[in-house]
Amino acid sequence: MKRLLLVILCLAAQPLWAAALETELADIQHRWAEIQYQVPEDEKEKAFERLASEAEQFVAHYPDRAEPLIWQGIVLSTYAGAKGGLGALGLVKDARKSLEAALAIDPGALDGSAYTSLGSLYYQVPGWPLGFGDDDKARQYLQKALAINPDGMDANFFFGDFLLDQGEPERARSYLQKVLEAPGRAGRDVADAGRREEARSRLDAL
Repeated sequence: MKRLLLVILCLAAQPLWAAALETELADIQHRWAEIQYQVPEDEKEKAFERLASEAEQFVAHYPDRAEPLIWQGIVLSTYAGAKGGLGALGLVKDARKSLEAALAIDPGALDGSAYTSLGSLYYQVPGWPLGFGDDDKARQYLQKALAINPDGMDANFFFGDFLLDQGEPERARSYLQKVLEAPGRAGRDVADAGRREEARSRLDAL
């Protein structure tokens, strides 16, 4: 009887726990989009530094879930981009660890976002001896992301951007165009608008 009661209590608590995770996730996502697309460039580094602390707490709250680790990786990688220079290399290495840990828990979490973010790191980070950049790994991860989420805004954007980086503009065009056609994401209006503008600017440059 006691065991049955414990199971019932655990099942009853699960929706509350899941709702709390979703709320924290939405807060991190919204704040990231505000910093990335609305905060002035000279204020981004400090803003991302604060958000990185929040993401660390998010991971601590849900250590066995992939979603917080994915967003910790995303926050750390964009923090690194805002910081720049050699000081950013430690941040991108930490971002890679978070994303790899997320893959170990659930590769399909958030529509394969860990694959997307890892792929973007591998083609944007310098190669050896400064960093771990690797175009072959980038292609593999980005293609895995597209296999999971073929119509996804981020999956298409980063593969298109990667193809531009690889000197394949005509192939890139079709993926960047899909960003403009991708369905909007609930509660992600700022991020969607920013990502579409990035895709549009790359298409205009072709």
